[in-house]
Amino acid sequence: MNIMEINGYRALIQYDSEIEMFRGEFIGLNGSADFYESDIEGLKKEGGISLKVFLQMCVEDGVEPKKNYSGKFNIRIPPELHEDIAGMAISEGKSLNQWVAETLNYASHP
Repeated sequence: MNIMEINGYRALIQYDSEIEMFRGEFIGLNGSADFYESDIEGLKKEGGISLKVFLQMCVEDGVEPKKNYSGKFNIRIPPELHEDIAGMAISEGKSLNQWVAETLNYASHP
């Protein structure tokens, strides 16, 4: 994963070949905060500046900086896959929801 943590906030890092620079964009915010730089140290510095400006604007506007997630989302999968994972959950003595949550947690923390 191309994730960089800056001051407790996560940013997705991608390389933009057109301008030959790295682009960072903070994720999970109630707005957009991005930054560019040609090297990692500069990226960290610029990310810190971008985040500071974003957080100051949130204070001025009375906006919570981080998005709130409900913990619910819908997903569409093929019926055969649904059947397979339901069987796996049952075989482990778990609900489908519990099995999916544990599997996603494992996948997101390799």
